[in-house]
Amino acid sequence: MSYPLPDPPLDPPGPPAPVPPLLPGDPPIAFLVDYDGTIAQTDVSDALMAEFVNADWESHVAAYDAGIVGSRRLMAWEAGLITADPGALSAKAAAQPHDGSFVAFAEAARAAGIPVEVVSDGFGFFIEPALAALGASWIPVVTATMAFDGRRQVMAFPNGNPDCFVCGTCKRNRVLAHQAAGRRVVFVGDGESDRFAAGYADVVFAKHSLERFMRERDWPFERWTAFSEIQRWLEGELAAFAGDPASLPGPVARPLFCGAEVWGPGRIDPPHA
Repeated sequence: MSYPLPDPPLDPPGPPAPVPPLLPGDPPIAFLVDYDGTIAQTDVSDALMAEFVNADWESHVAAYDAGIVGSRRLMAWEAGLITADPGALSAKAAAQPHDGSFVAFAEAARAAGIPVEVVSDGFGFFIEPALAALGASWIPVVTATMAFDGRRQVMAFPNGNPDCFVCGTCKRNRVLAHQAAGRRVVFVGDGESDRFAAGYADVVFAKHSLERFMRERDWPFERWTAFSEIQRWLEGELAAFAGDPASLPGPVARPLFCGAEVWGPGRIDPPHA
């Protein structure tokens, strides 16, 4: 039975964002990083809903957290509830706190020839301005788009899966794309939108509900609280690579457990909804 919210847009996504080739001598690592609750220390999308929407939206978020409704359906509906001025939305988003050690971590990875990419299954429009304000506009962002038609907000999902519409942004496919280039994917996240990516990544740094998700499944992960800790982990990996370039393992293929290949094409809500 379909979840009682309108069906979301099912337009096909655009071409996938390019993945840098792995060049000789580069460490075979890529970092994929969530934004809400990870780089930003709050869930910015939820902060906007709490500030500007009076309708009951939190019960539907709880259903999403429980794996009952897909994020694409939820976000498309949520966007239709927002009638605030776009400037007010942007100002609220810009006021959210960020991890002060993120930029130093990202710069250390870039200096080592390691890709860093932000992958977000939130509203998305505030991420590139936030990275620019942090001095990290060079980091590519893979997320949804929110178009402002006056005070009416409309979501689009250019980085979704072409055959599966459960998630707005298919983080799984970004993990697989970087692994296909020959890199171990290190995924950094905190919440429910990260669960599918975490099941395919080679190393997972988890906190908050993502940590609980990993523990419940007995999946390996590293607990973290700040990007300075991940930078120290990276320094250890780089030291090992400098001593022996063969010391870092490549990506490990894992069986698919989500997506059209497993659930069948055209699904909007998770299969146990």
